[in-house]
Amino acid sequence: MKIWVDADACPVVIKEILFRAAEREKIDVTLVANQWIRVPASRFIRSIQVGSGFDVADGEIVRRVEAGDMVVTQDIPLAALVLEKGALALNPRGELYTAETISQRLSMRNFMDELRGSGVDTGGPPVFHARDRQAFANQLDRWLAQRKR
Repeated sequence: MKIWVDADACPVVIKEILFRAAEREKIDVTLVANQWIRVPASRFIRSIQVGSGFDVADGEIVRRVEAGDMVVTQDIPLAALVLEKGALALNPRGELYTAETISQRLSMRNFMDELRGSGVDTGGPPVFHARDRQAFANQLDRWLAQRKR
């Protein structure tokens, strides 16, 4: 099992949690991004830089992910694709995407895109709080504990 990170928009604090988990649990963590991402020297942590373009990093993650892996992403369409491959999708705020919830999330995302496209100011995402970081760490720890069983 591996952890894949949609790294272009992933908060630094979440990357740091993943780096510590990689060393502690000896699990591979790969950051995929359109730009070069600096990672600590580790045999468990690496970065893949892909070409620029819409969804290029997402496509690389989908191509490489396997059933049982975890993907950390805020991108709902990417989450839907990795769920189809039998992987787990976790939002940096600690929300676990599931087969039961992904359709609703996709519908809401598309609705919000339509609103923005018609000129409605929908605001941005909420501020990232310490409780979001803790929720992410808790979900990650649960997954890491389950993989040991």
